[in-house]
Formats: sequence, structure tokens, C-alpha cells
Amino acid sequence: MLRYAKPHSLEEALALLAEGPWRILAGGTDFYPALGAKPLRENVLDINALSELRGISDDGGHIVIGARTPWTAIAHADLPPAFDALKAAAREVGSIQIQNVGTVAGNLCNASPAADGVPALMALDAEVELRSAGTTRRLPLQEFILGNRKTAIRPGEMVTAIRVPRASTRGSSAFVKLGARRYLVISIAMAAARLVMGSDGRITEAAVAIGSCSAVAQRLPALEAALAGRAMDASLATAVKAEHLVGLAPIDDVRGSREYRIEAAREIIARALLSAAGVPETELAA
Repeated sequence: MLRYAKPHSLEEALALLAEGPWRILAGGTDFYPALGAKPLRENVLDINALSELRGISDDGGHIVIGARTPWTAIAHADLPPAFDALKAAAREVGSIQIQNVGTVAGNLCNASPAADGVPALMALDAEVELRSAGTTRRLPLQEFILGNRKTAIRPGEMVTAIRVPRASTRGSSAFVKLGARRYLVISIAMAAARLVMGSDGRITEAAVAIGSCSAVAQRLPALEAALAGRAMDASLATAVKAEHLVGLAPIDDVRGSREYRIEAAREIIARALLSAAGVPETELAA
């Protein structure tokens, strides 16, 4: 017989997870569409009563985003400019209704190559907190998402938070998404960039991530290294070279060809860099 449980404390939820397999239900924005017309065949653990997993806090060393925090809360949160890319991504996750109930952890656990929140969180060096009845472990986001719809969650575990190190909250950031239309669209390609400027106006630290161009969103370390020491000006428009994108492996599908995605990635990364650098469009036109 299938079971449905709605625990009112994290300890209760973890104890239930220790008993055997459950399908975790949070916002449900991926849960229900994935079912379609098929009958439910798994035990359901509804975590929507766990208020302790909702909200954004500062523990001194990290900005901590609770697993149940909806995208609307992130979009309206008072956060440093380094989070601007994440806030912009939050406004791109489906409709306003989806943003009101869809959760940041659900976006990660769904592990879609086109998950809007992943590149921005990667640019923030985010780590995922996983808890079971007996342990707590933390993984860099790049180690948590293993492939298309695949994560590193072990039996008995659930994601309880996303943690951003204080050291990664410096600088400014931007997010650019390309889709077949302006709103309510799955991305063809998307990019997030975070730049830290030194006293001489040059880049001292860069974090760039690209999504929808491989099975898992990824950072671009070669480009990040090439950006060090560059001026935070309109010259960033020409900073992205073909060799910086060699690790991408986009697919051909109804949204775009592999070749188009590569070209699109190059362009939107450049736009994200310029936006993060605060370069006005009038300066580009000049």
C-alpha cells in the first residue's frame, strides 16, 4: 500500500526517510507534470509543513537558502549584488505562479540541463547541504548534479539547504537567458557571470557558468582565467573565444541545433559579462 506523510519537523521527516524510499514533494511544479496521466507508484513525503526549510539567513560564514525557499522570495530578497544573477534567474523560472511555489532545491533536484537556477548558483560557488537521520554532508553544486535528471542524493537523504560562502558574495553579477520567446520558455542557452573589480578597475576574480549547453551546467575555468586583469569595460564584448567553450556538448533539439547553441553561448556569455561589469548599452553602441 502506498503511503502519504506530511511531517511537521525535519527530524520526523528524516526518520521517515530512514524507513525506506519516498518521493519528496515540495512545490510540486516538476512532481505533478512528471506524473502526467500515470498513476502514482511511490510513497510521498510532503515537506510543505517544514517551515524550518524556508527562508534566507546568514550563519556568519555562508548565506543559507532553505530548501523550501520559493523563487519569489529569492527575487525579492535583500542580497548583495553578487546575487543579482540568481535573482534574475528566479524571475525566469516559469510563470509568477510557478515562482510562488517552486523551490530552489526542487530546481536542483530535478537536475534538468535547462534548470534556470543552476548557472547562477554555480557562479556563487554554492554547495548543497544533504541530511539523513544520522549525518549531514555538503557537496559543491558541481558535484551534486551528475547528469540529466541525476543527482548525488543517497537513499535516506534530502536536500535541506543551499549554502553560498561569504567569500563568493563579493562583486557584481548578471544572468542572460536565450529562449524561443521572451517569457515562459525553456532556455536554448543561458549564462551567469560574477565579476570582482580591484581598485585599478580591473577584474581580480571571475566566475562564469553556462547552462543548456551540456548535460550539466558548467563553469568555464579557461575563460575565468583569461578574464583576470582585464578592464571592466566594453572590451569584454570580445573576451569570449572559441577555445573557452571547448568543453560544451550541446544537443540538437526542437529549440536549436548544436551549432546554433555554441554561437548563442558565446554571445550570451559576452552579454552577461558586460552586464555584470555595468557597461551601459550606449557605450557599446559607441
